[in-house]
Amino acid sequence: MARPIIAIVGRPNVGKSTIFNRIVGDRLAIVEDKPGVTRDRLYGTGEWNGIAFNIVDTGGIEIDGEDEIMKSVRMQAELAIEEADVIIFMADAKAGLTHSDEEVGQMLFRSRKPIVLAINKVDNAGRMDEIYEFYGLGFGEPIAISGSHGMGIGDLLDAAVSKLPEIEDVEYEDDVIRVALIGRPNVGKSSLVNALLGEERVIVSNVAGTTRDAIDTPFERDGQKYVLIDTAGMRKRGKVYESTEKYSVMRAMKAIERADVALILINGEEGIIEQDKHIAGYAHEAGKASIFVVNKWDVVEKDEKTMQAFSQTIRDHFLFMSYAPIVYLSALTKSRLHKLLPVVNHVSEQHALRIQTHLLNDIVGDAVAYNPPPTDKGKRLKINYVTQVATKPPTIVIFVNEPEMMHFSYERYLENKIRAAFNFEGTPLRLFTRRKSDED
Repeated sequence: MARPIIAIVGRPNVGKSTIFNRIVGDRLAIVEDKPGVTRDRLYGTGEWNGIAFNIVDTGGIEIDGEDEIMKSVRMQAELAIEEADVIIFMADAKAGLTHSDEEVGQMLFRSRKPIVLAINKVDNAGRMDEIYEFYGLGFGEPIAISGSHGMGIGDLLDAAVSKLPEIEDVEYEDDVIRVALIGRPNVGKSSLVNALLGEERVIVSNVAGTTRDAIDTPFERDGQKYVLIDTAGMRKRGKVYESTEKYSVMRAMKAIERADVALILINGEEGIIEQDKHIAGYAHEAGKASIFVVNKWDVVEKDEKTMQAFSQTIRDHFLFMSYAPIVYLSALTKSRLHKLLPVVNHVSEQHALRIQTHLLNDIVGDAVAYNPPPTDKGKRLKINYVTQVATKPPTIVIFVNEPEMMHFSYERYLENKIRAAFNFEGTPLRLFTRRKSDED
């Protein structure tokens, strides 16, 4: 199910990132100790009153060659207007209502998007009087919050979640593989869509995917049914969008949520940039099967070592996705295109793979016998048993005597042993450590 998007907008230094971190909580810490995961987070997931959503911090956008503050703020607002379902418009009680606040407010007001007005830095009751001037922005009652103290965050989330639309997904049969094409602008997503569909695109109907303008294109090849998930706006052009990775990330989020397999397109001519890591990282964290697709390979000057060197570069940049296979092709000339769908089929199978409990325990038992867990103050971690509790992605629970003794490096060792035994190519594995209770 695709999650709706809440964006936080406001001029610089009103505390957007602090509020973002409050809402996201400690979810990011789970992945940030893994090598290669990008640290400067732009987006996260949150949940309030049982409703899950994606949240985007639009702070800190810079335009190449132009550092005018108002231009940057205006671009943030344009991004949020384009992509978000609900916008949290933040201002600063200490600074009072500024001309920049009014300009952003006018843009948001014209957008007709649901807006929640939050006034930050209301650190004590004495500051409540400072929020009244913000009524003039025309968004109803401002919500007083304090990012530093965590006050008012519940009221803010109540208001934001109440304005979220209900998102209805198109249901597909279980045997249909849903494929998302993701990547920054100009990597050739639309060219790859056309190349995959070929002559069939004339007879294929476009289906409205969600209320947020996603386009689903079903097709069939060699008896296997697929749906290509693209977002209509991915073809939008213009400096605002081409220079802003948040735009690409928000677009990617929408497609990834609904997919089984994410095709992470990389421009073979330009190589890898930081933006590619943000987009790939989201597919990884969302637990989707993933394939790196290096496009425009026809225009790369090559010798017998070029592909091997480029693959090593991908592995170096995406250490946290060593499981994802790499496919080289040209959407324009259709060179090597025939290699892509067999890999899609394979990683989709791995993503849905379920391993019998006794086989899992045999592999983990052998791994522990070969390399026992380290001791800590005379105590040793004891692994009682292991079981797979979910697929898409495969999720494994390890029951132990003392969960806090499971070191990240030993968990990674077990993951590597499980992958060596059962492959799981193309899919993340999720391992959780739980205490074995007396009832188990």
